[in-house]
Amino acid sequence: MKLSILMPVYNERTVVERCITLVLAAPLPENMERELIIVDDCSTDGSFAILKRLTAAFPQIRLFQHPKNRGKGAAVRTAIGHARGDFSLIQDADLEYDPAEYTRLLRPLLAGHADAVFGSRYLAGEQMRVLPFWHTVINRGLTLVANMFSNLALTDMETCYKVFRTDLLKSLPIRCDRFGFEPEIVMKSAKRKFRIYEVPISYHGRTYEEGKKIGWKDGVKALAVVLKFWLIDDLYATTYGRGVLNNLTGTPQYLSWLARTVRPYLGDAVLEVNAGIGNLSGRLMARRVLYVAAEKDPLHLHALRNRFLRTPNVAVQRIDPEVPADLAGMEACFDTVLCLNVLEYLDDPAAVLHSLSATLKPGGRVVALMPHSPALFGSLDRSMGHKRRYSAAAARQLLEDQGFAVERVEDFNKAGSPPWWIYGRVAGTRRINKLVLKIFDKTVWIWRRLDRLMPWPGLSLIVAGRKTAAGPAAASPDARAAILTQQPS
Repeated sequence: MKLSILMPVYNERTVVERCITLVLAAPLPENMERELIIVDDCSTDGSFAILKRLTAAFPQIRLFQHPKNRGKGAAVRTAIGHARGDFSLIQDADLEYDPAEYTRLLRPLLAGHADAVFGSRYLAGEQMRVLPFWHTVINRGLTLVANMFSNLALTDMETCYKVFRTDLLKSLPIRCDRFGFEPEIVMKSAKRKFRIYEVPISYHGRTYEEGKKIGWKDGVKALAVVLKFWLIDDLYATTYGRGVLNNLTGTPQYLSWLARTVRPYLGDAVLEVNAGIGNLSGRLMARRVLYVAAEKDPLHLHALRNRFLRTPNVAVQRIDPEVPADLAGMEACFDTVLCLNVLEYLDDPAAVLHSLSATLKPGGRVVALMPHSPALFGSLDRSMGHKRRYSAAAARQLLEDQGFAVERVEDFNKAGSPPWWIYGRVAGTRRINKLVLKIFDKTVWIWRRLDRLMPWPGLSLIVAGRKTAAGPAAASPDARAAILTQQPS
């Protein structure tokens, strides 16, 4: 295994060589290698010359330089892009934190308990320099505000020592260039439901006379960053296809409306295909004997496993619905298959429905949510990776061709059609403003009552069909129970 140590440097010539020496000599868990990725943020005091000399002497060091000063967040972002390790640890170059404590920080990650570990200066560490009262008050105050808006219970939000699984850290978009990086990454880790642990660390803080750079203005900006990333859901570094749908984490009322509409069609054993990060799974799995949340995206799988880690009736499985072999062993196991925002992304939705049909017991249902009305297809659909929108007749025909007797074809969310048309066809934008989404969500209680009265087509269709074609007999309860005990693939 390998640890990537990410070190931003700006004007630290008096301490940087000593700090790097300690980092390279710090004990690590057995069989773990290290790489030190240093980003010089356009130092003007001779630090870069020292860094070049050390890079030539130590093969573990990889050195990069910004052509102009951009701030700690920008330097860390650059370092993340070059990280190759299994875990990534942020290390300042100012000797305030002790590299000898790396093993303590890594322990929850290596045990599989955590996705991120923060070193806390305010837990019972070995030693901590006593610093000015108001500096400590401001730090604790910022942590309190971040906890209020993230619903975490951290003791030290502003700590430098943050260690992440590298794949998860690379998936987080870092927008703040300066010290706002700290609250930003906390807010986004909370929204992504990372398993965060804190461990006590020592702290040898500097005074401003000794070179400390963060000031009260950065504290004010940190509050603004907390509020910004509480309001918006900028959670993934790359908006790839269905990744856009993660904005729905900020629309709980809409999701509850959709869940209420779909719930009457569900049986005791449910397979949800392309479950995403569990936005709907968490609302639908209650009272089911078996609920399989299936995904193929590794980041979404990680989120699902975290979310349902201690939910005994939920199994998280890696399944690509376009690969029939992924469904082997699940024949006739389910009363219901959910395809919510799935069919519009597939090259061959008919073939996928045919494969999914085999997982249903005789008389089982498939329930699909799909985008309605080809006339609405525009830039929003293209940015989300949609290959098509469906008319009611086309949706019905798709299910009937695969042996389903269609029981219901229902327009859903008619209030969403006009803004979708304006954004996607008239304005040609690639995404809906997040404030508009939040306003819509706060007024869902009105729109769902007016939905049946609006004269135009809905933004989506809900289609329910019952399996009529002959197939294998229903799987035994033992076979379905075995799915719950399978190890994640």
